[in-house]
Amino acid sequence: MTPADYDAWYDTPRGRWIGETEYALASRLLAPQAGDSLLDVGCGTGWFTRRADADELVATGLDSSAAALAYARAQSGPTLNWVAGDARDLPFVDAGFDHVLSIAALCFVVDERQAVAEIVRVARRRFAIGWLNRHSMLYREKGRDGGRGAYRGAHWHTAEEVRALFTGLPVARLALRSALFLPSATRWARRLERAMPAALPWGGMLFVTGGKT
Repeated sequence: MTPADYDAWYDTPRGRWIGETEYALASRLLAPQAGDSLLDVGCGTGWFTRRADADELVATGLDSSAAALAYARAQSGPTLNWVAGDARDLPFVDAGFDHVLSIAALCFVVDERQAVAEIVRVARRRFAIGWLNRHSMLYREKGRDGGRGAYRGAHWHTAEEVRALFTGLPVARLALRSALFLPSATRWARRLERAMPAALPWGGMLFVTGGKT
């Protein structure tokens, strides 16, 4: 799948709804203000980074894929920053960003614990990290037998597993929320999404959010 093909998925009705649903929850969890700095770890083609820029955040996208970053740069204006790097060794100073976001990216990182520690290190105020949830309808649809499509090779976690990744780190007010309870984007799925409390751990995307001690 090329970067252009991947990004085009967000232009489909289902892709747009899933992306907007994930971003809306992450934005509520981070509660950023216009002018705040935000780092998007594992930004890929930059879809979420561009959404943050549209919300008047000073956004930086980091990814290890040169092809994805080249596409991201071609789709963005001069206000966005793009950095090549490894989530396990972020090339930034401690507390360098007001907020750090990562959505469905660490699922493809070999040492997720190290990547989590790096995200916590560079966050000044809050972070929100989204993982694919093994206890979800999305897993039943896309995650079995090694995964399908863009989900191939991804790690799927339980709520207990992602909480454990933060053990011993300098974090406060750790909370878990989820979204995408029925990821079909049908009218009924959208209605259910609005009705289901995000505190229920059964959505396809599990977010862990918190602040620094």
